[in-house]
Amino acid sequence: MTPTKVVLLSCGSFNPVTNMHLRMFELARDALQRTGNFKVIAGIISPVSDKYDRKPLVCATHRCQMIERSLQTSDWITLDKWECEQNCWTETRNVLGHHFNRLNGEDNLNFSTPLKKRQKTLFDEANKNNESILLKLVCGADMLESFAVPNLWLPEHIEEIVEWIQNDISSTKIRRALSRGESVKYLLPDTVIDYIKANGLYGTDSNKNISTYTTSPDSGVELPTQHGYINELALVFPAYQ
Repeated sequence: MTPTKVVLLSCGSFNPVTNMHLRMFELARDALQRTGNFKVIAGIISPVSDKYDRKPLVCATHRCQMIERSLQTSDWITLDKWECEQNCWTETRNVLGHHFNRLNGEDNLNFSTPLKKRQKTLFDEANKNNESILLKLVCGADMLESFAVPNLWLPEHIEEIVEWIQNDISSTKIRRALSRGESVKYLLPDTVIDYIKANGLYGTDSNKNISTYTTSPDSGVELPTQHGYINELALVFPAYQ
């Protein structure tokens, strides 16, 4: 039987994007393809709009720049700006619906942002032979915690979890480390660290110990352990099929 094609989607603030945000895609792809029933053809990162009421949230321009830098070495994960370009916060279910319709040729909306080459390749692959593409949601701890926020999710929007993988890096902890001048080496892509330093994000503009951001982890932040960073879960939902 021919494996079913799957696209993985991750929604969130990516404030900032971390190595484990990207690692979740790799783990989710391995978990799905190991079954022999699926072929993961692409991954999409969809950062939330600036209208999302959460502090501190740096602007989407900075967050997208960091994501683009972190994806320079990936040949299958792409950034999509549709969600972050909306004038209001968009429910995750609606983001899923947008991408599902787009992948399966049912979305005739005009997009203000031209497709990049990698995105065009993704949609060409999706539409090849008119095959239906499954879209599965991969999420971390922030989204998992949001399930408990009253009136944020409709019960019918929360799907059955089919796979979970542990992820030990918290963006909250990393922001705190940056503001303290502690090392985040090996916790963030080097290109993202450079961007944060250059733009003075997360309190780095007022910290005199800016050189420590790229030092060895043993001189600053401890590497994630069960007693260190908040455990995150990468969840693969059978979102749309």
